[in-house]
Amino acid sequence: MTVQAPTSTFRPAQRIGAIGVSEILKIGAVAQRLKREGRPVIVLGAGEPDFDTPDHAKDAAVRAIRAGQTKYTILDGTVELKAAIAEKFRRENDLVYAADEITAGAGAKQVIHNAFMASLSPGDEVILAAPYWTSYADMVRIADGTPVDVPCREENGFRLDAADLERAITPKTRWLLLNSPSNPTGAAYSAAQLRPILDVLKRHPHVWLMADDIYEHLIYDGMPFVTAAALEPSLKSRTLTVNGVSKAYAMTGWRVGYGGGPRELIAAMAVVQSQSTTNPSSVSQAAAIAALTGPQDVLIERRAAFQRRRDIVVDALNAIDGVTCRLPEGAFYTYASCAGLIGRRTPDGTLIDSDAAFCRFLLEGHDVAVVPGSCFGLAPYFRLSYATSEQNLREAVMRIAKACRELS
Repeated sequence: MTVQAPTSTFRPAQRIGAIGVSEILKIGAVAQRLKREGRPVIVLGAGEPDFDTPDHAKDAAVRAIRAGQTKYTILDGTVELKAAIAEKFRRENDLVYAADEITAGAGAKQVIHNAFMASLSPGDEVILAAPYWTSYADMVRIADGTPVDVPCREENGFRLDAADLERAITPKTRWLLLNSPSNPTGAAYSAAQLRPILDVLKRHPHVWLMADDIYEHLIYDGMPFVTAAALEPSLKSRTLTVNGVSKAYAMTGWRVGYGGGPRELIAAMAVVQSQSTTNPSSVSQAAAIAALTGPQDVLIERRAAFQRRRDIVVDALNAIDGVTCRLPEGAFYTYASCAGLIGRRTPDGTLIDSDAAFCRFLLEGHDVAVVPGSCFGLAPYFRLSYATSEQNLREAVMRIAKACRELS
C-alpha cells in the first residue's frame, strides 16, 4: 500500500482563506510601481493626511527617548496616556471614563480588532453600514463573526436608515459598527439624524454599538460633531467609542488608537492585546499625550485646509459629464458616482463595465490612483482622498476630466 507523503505546501487557516490584502494597499502598490518607472502618478487612494505631525508631539517623543522611556509600559496604555484620553473624552465629548474603562493600542484598527476578538463567537453577526472601510468586514471574519451589510443610499446622504437597521437585526446580532464622519463617503450624522438609530438600539438590548470616531475633528461647514454615548447615555454601558491620533494630528505612523467603554469589555480586550502586541510603543504614547493635551489650534487650521480641498474636488467632479459627487460633511474623501460612465468605451475599445474598470483606466491611462466603490461595498462609485496638496488635486481632477472626455 502506498502511503501519501505529507505535503510541505503551506495551508492557510480557514479564517483567512477568503481574505486578501486590502485592495487599497494593492492599488497603492501598483501606483508606486508606476512612479518608480517614471510615471507622474498622483495617488489619491490612501487615508493619510499630508500634513506633518505637530512639533510639540515630535518634541515630546524626543524627550521620552532621551529620558530612557523605551521599555515596556502598562499593557493597554500608561497612566499618563489614559489620563490624557480621559480628559479628551470629558473636554470634547462630555463622556466620563475611568482608567479601567479606557484602552490604548497600536492604532484605532487594533482597538476595533481587539473588541471583535474579545466578543465574537462563530455565528455572531456585526451590522456594517455600507459603504464602509474595507477592513471592517475582514476583521469581523477573522474573529469568526459574520458581517451583515446594510446599504446606505446616496439619497439618504449615505447614512444608515433606522428602518433598514431594524430589519437587519436578528437574535445573532452582536454589534452595529458606525463610522461618522465616514470612510469612504465623508457622511456625518447630526444629533437629529443619529437619534432614530439609537432609538432602534434601545429596543434591542442585546446589540452593542461600536462608534468609530476617528475623523471626529474633520467635519465641515460648522457642523457640530456628535457621538452616540454622549447623545444617548443609556447606551453608554454597551458602547465602545473608538478614536485615535492618526487623522486629526497626522500621526498615522505613530500607531496610537484608543477606546472608551464598559470595563468588562475593556478587560477582555486587554486579554487579546496581551497575547498579540502588548503595549503600544512607549515613545508613541509620549507623543500622543502631547498631541491630546497640547495646543489644539492645529486642528482648526487643518480642518479649514481640508474643507477648501473638498470644495475644489467636488466642484470639479460635478462638472464632468457622467460623474456626480455629493458634498461630504467630513473626513477627507469624496465618494463620486461613475454610473453615467458605465457602458462607455476607452479609445482602444475596452468596455467600462464597472467602477473597478474605470479606476484601472484612470491609473493605467491617466496616472491617477483612486479606489473603486466596490471595495467598500457600494458600486458604481469611486473614492478620492483629498489629503494632498491643492496643486495635486487640481491636476488630478483635470486628468480625470480628460479621461472621461476620451470615453465614447
